[in-house]
Amino acid sequence: MALKATIYKAELTISDMDRDYYATHTLTIAQHPSETILRMMTRIAVFALNAHEQLEFTRGISTDDEPDLWQRSYSDEIELWIELGQPDEKRLRKACNKAQAVKLYGYQGNAFDVWWKQNANKVHAYPKLSVIKLADDACLQLESLCNRTMRLQATIQDGTMWLGDDEQSIEFTPETLFSGDA
Repeated sequence: MALKATIYKAELTISDMDRDYYATHTLTIAQHPSETILRMMTRIAVFALNAHEQLEFTRGISTDDEPDLWQRSYSDEIELWIELGQPDEKRLRKACNKAQAVKLYGYQGNAFDVWWKQNANKVHAYPKLSVIKLADDACLQLESLCNRTMRLQATIQDGTMWLGDDEQSIEFTPETLFSGDA
C-alpha cells in the first residue's frame, strides 16, 4: 500500500521591501512521504523569497518533469522554474530550455558544497540559471517553525529574510553563487 502525502496548511504573510511585494498567501503544502520536514520548510522559505501571485508548489519530488515551485503566465508559459537541492545537469538543462528563468537553491551544507565544486564550471552554459545557497544553520532552524497549521511572517529587506511565527524568528541571507543573464 502506497504511503500518502502529509498535508500542511500555512498562512504566509510576506513583506518584501526589496521587490515592493506585500501579500498574504494561504498555502496547502503536500509533504511527500520521502520528503523531510527540513526540505518542506525550505520550500516554504523559498516561496517567500520569490513570492508572486502566480507562484505555486508543484507535485515536485514525485514528478520528473516539474520543479519544486514554478510561476506560469496566464498563457501557461513557465516564467520561473525553482529547484531545491543538487539536481543533475540534464535536469538544469531541461529547465533552462523550458523556462524564462531558473533558480536553484542549495541548502544541504557539505552535500551542496560538493555538488557546487563539481558543477560550478558547468553552470556558465546556462545563462537563465541562478544558483543560490541557503545557510545550513538557518535551514535547520526552519524545522522548528513546522506545525500542521502555521501562521508565518516573512520580511525581506536588503537581501536578508526574517521568517517566523508568534514565538520565534529566523534570520538568514541567501548567498548568490552564480547569476546568469536572466
